[in-house]
Amino acid sequence: MGLYRKARRYMSFPIAIKLMYIEAYFYLAWGRVFKLFPFQKVSSSLGEPMKETPHGHTEQEFSLVRQISRAVHTMSRVTWWESQCLVKAVAAMKMLERRGIPSTLYLGSGRDDKGMMVAHAWLRCGSYIVTGREGHERYAVVGIFGKDMGAGDLNLKRSSDKEFLH
Repeated sequence: MGLYRKARRYMSFPIAIKLMYIEAYFYLAWGRVFKLFPFQKVSSSLGEPMKETPHGHTEQEFSLVRQISRAVHTMSRVTWWESQCLVKAVAAMKMLERRGIPSTLYLGSGRDDKGMMVAHAWLRCGSYIVTGREGHERYAVVGIFGKDMGAGDLNLKRSSDKEFLH
């Protein structure tokens, strides 16, 4: 699709979706910067180590989570920096955190077709894999970071994002 057609399509989106795409771009940049620092220094910002968040979510949350997933994947294709699995997972986690929705980030390792060690990251919210779905089952989980929101935080943050749900 040409640049002109992409721009026209973007302009036809509702303002709430446009803002979500801009937010995704911003958090992808933040995720890329995050990746530059030593993991031990920044891992505390990912949530509680070895903590799983609940596997259930409401229908409204599911709709919002899918929109966030779509925004992160779409914007990751237009960044001029590398936006692969960890960058996308961190970006989506931050977007969910801002809305008070719990998520779990998984870090996995495995071997590719040539026998070389490879790593992968994916983000789960409820039962939905937000980022990194492709091939995640081939990796052994070596790290889990759960970001669970307190009940007081949930109502406050969700009320500010009602326009994203429609």
